[in-house]
Amino acid sequence: MTRRMRGFSLLEVVAATLLLAIAFAALLKVAGGSIELTRNADGHSQAALWARSLLDTVDITTPLQPGTTQGRFDANYRWRLVVSPWGPAPAGQNNLPMRVMKLDLDVIWGPRLRERSAHFSTLRVLGPVKTS
Repeated sequence: MTRRMRGFSLLEVVAATLLLAIAFAALLKVAGGSIELTRNADGHSQAALWARSLLDTVDITTPLQPGTTQGRFDANYRWRLVVSPWGPAPAGQNNLPMRVMKLDLDVIWGPRLRERSAHFSTLRVLGPVKTS
């Protein structure tokens, strides 16, 4: 009398374990990518906050002059600001009481070999507007 055996063979158990290991490895890769994307988004958010802070205060202590300046926000974030006149003065109106300046700000962070950067640009009107 033969008794039919119930259960899984060794080959089936090994195959199931292998499939489980492959699925787990893929899941870990996705989780690692998600962590990297979160870190990148955090870096860009922090750069945007630093940029807004600098652009809000850039003309308060010293008048804006065309040229390039740079500095550091903290140990990880540094900046470079380029100020330039925006557009030519309209013909025959070189003596306008105001000037429009373009501010280009680059915020750079990360290690030197894998630097990340974000670019911000805005316009500023300089000089008092005379009313008659």
